[in-house]
Amino acid sequence: MTSEAGTVDLKPGSRWRSAVCDTEVVVVRAPAGPVTFHIGGAEVIPADAGQDRPGRNRGGAQPDAALAGGTLLGKRYTDEATGLQVLCVKPGEGTITVDGRPATVVAPRQLPASD
Repeated sequence: MTSEAGTVDLKPGSRWRSAVCDTEVVVVRAPAGPVTFHIGGAEVIPADAGQDRPGRNRGGAQPDAALAGGTLLGKRYTDEATGLQVLCVKPGEGTITVDGRPATVVAPRQLPASD
């Protein structure tokens, strides 16, 4: 749910989308408390919200040029400071940020070699 001052209270399994690009994510690991969660420099909105994306349908907002690094389908993004981890279920142009910090891609685990 959206809280005051642009922060959101994220719960595992909740789905969020960018207001300025196609990016959609699912929360895998929630932070301990509310965080400021943006994609492409804009606040996230619940994926099931009936709102149109301004950049797509109204010729409005686009991702901030400094935060347009993109997200990759199937990749997990994390913020070490808060413990937030999200899975990208729809890629887009925006960069995921948490409390103003860009989220980092989680490196895949190396499986043990089989003999």
